[in-house]
Amino acid sequence: MQLAITILGHHQSRFMAEILPAIRDCKCHILDIKSSCIGQTTAAYLLIQGNWNQIAKFENTLDVIEKRLELKVQTLRTEPKEKTKDYLPYSVETISLDHESVVESIATFLMDHEIEIEEITGNSYQAPYLQSTVFSSKLIILVPSSVSLLILREEFMDLCDQLNIDAILEPVKR
Repeated sequence: MQLAITILGHHQSRFMAEILPAIRDCKCHILDIKSSCIGQTTAAYLLIQGNWNQIAKFENTLDVIEKRLELKVQTLRTEPKEKTKDYLPYSVETISLDHESVVESIATFLMDHEIEIEEITGNSYQAPYLQSTVFSSKLIILVPSSVSLLILREEFMDLCDQLNIDAILEPVKR
């Protein structure tokens, strides 16, 4: 059994220092973990695994930690993701002047082409040498094998040209 967890806490709170030992003490295993600071908040995303008793024990421990440290916690019991063989993993990296619709436009394009977004990260920052704010993003996508990569790349680059986005679409190399 797996448990997906999202946690939001104050930036100064050291909640990960309490969550990680609790996972170990309940004999659960971490399958995936991500944490980042967003403004004055720290966000963490975890996927843990254990038998039903271990997961239930961790959920009870997590409730105590949540109340004590004043965290916002959401959990969802889930099953392991099925492996998909008919997809090709690709990486998309973009950079553009910061405007609201960059991520929305790219996500809409991908969903319209029935391409799954596996992971997305992005941030805006002050560009060196300029007084402009720049937005960069990185996506990991799963392209169905039935999609023509040549046509996809051409249409994606056309979209990026229209929106004045510099982008790279390339296979994930691992």
